[in-house]
Amino acid sequence: MDDPFDSYPEEIKQCKEALMNNDTAAAAAKFQEYLEKQDNIPLNIAITGESGSGKSTFVNAFRGIDHDDEKAAPTGCVETTMEVTAYPHPNYPNVTFWDLPGIGTTRFPADQYLKHVEFEKFDFFIIISADRFRENDVKLAQEIHKMKKKFYFVRSKIDHNIQDEKRSKKNFNAETTLTRIRDDCIQGIEAPQVFLVSSFDLHLYDFSLLHETLERELPTHKRNALLFAMPNFNREIISKKKEAFQAQIKYCAGLSALVAGVPVPVLSATVDLSMMVTVISNYLSGFGLDKPSLQRLADSTGVPYENLHGVIKSPLVSAKLDEDAVLKVISQMTVTGVLMAAEEGSRFIPMLGIPVAMALSFTATYRTLSFILNSLAEDAQRVFEKALGLETSV
Repeated sequence: MDDPFDSYPEEIKQCKEALMNNDTAAAAAKFQEYLEKQDNIPLNIAITGESGSGKSTFVNAFRGIDHDDEKAAPTGCVETTMEVTAYPHPNYPNVTFWDLPGIGTTRFPADQYLKHVEFEKFDFFIIISADRFRENDVKLAQEIHKMKKKFYFVRSKIDHNIQDEKRSKKNFNAETTLTRIRDDCIQGIEAPQVFLVSSFDLHLYDFSLLHETLERELPTHKRNALLFAMPNFNREIISKKKEAFQAQIKYCAGLSALVAGVPVPVLSATVDLSMMVTVISNYLSGFGLDKPSLQRLADSTGVPYENLHGVIKSPLVSAKLDEDAVLKVISQMTVTGVLMAAEEGSRFIPMLGIPVAMALSFTATYRTLSFILNSLAEDAQRVFEKALGLETSV
């Protein structure tokens, strides 16, 4: 019969081997290695454009950081970027945004410019303009294409254009205005795709389309790195994060089952709780529910931290996240509590005890993490809606 763990990541298989040898410390280390590996897949995003194009504002918005934050990229109409500057994501330092000097501010032609900024380390380029894309932008895009790298044109400050049109035209139509802007900014560029974006209103215009395009064109193993680094700019992105986290739960439940197969009383519960604390911490970071993320959201939206925190229902957000906090949640889940108690008792049943304990442990862990994930995803939706002044519906 095929081993059900054959399809699992290598680190999870090594957990199994360690547990079969009664080496629980090695098993725990391997699982931690698996989690860290998921959080350390590098993603390097290059952002370039002329001075005043909104590069730095875009970098800050993508990272969910207000321009007054000490970690913010400096903004201004004067070119503030003369060298390549790295801005790691605050929750996911493996995701780095590289603010490049505008090609027009350097002495290098397009091909030499790419060598100067060490183009090979970037996964893709975003070329930003606040009006029409210039000859330098087109030349740079052509050179990037020659180097077999992906590039994306982003037309920034769309909110300014919409407001100007509203003031100046009685028969204002948003769709007509957006179409005109799109057509105007790509004149002279052969078959481009351009994304219209407001860094102050990521939930509007083309930012969601930009994310979908990046996600589709990135290598599979880098998609979650992009996804979790994304700010919660709409309900769909929160649902996508939930789906990605949900897909990982089977690995946690599988490890739980393996630990349950070791005939040491209370070991399974101890390992399970420790693992859950680590996994739930990842959920909080991914959904932006940890305290620093909520504070950054409050700073960037102007909605008081207390108001954002006030719509959260899960006790795991408010409490100190430790094994006791998780155990308290489990105690309120009647079925899961019964399963965990039954798992410990089943070990002492001759012949069938260990297989039964493993099955019960898998089910209990899967149900617990799924329940907690669902509740945190709902909290993320409520926080998102509160931040935008929408009616909460979850």
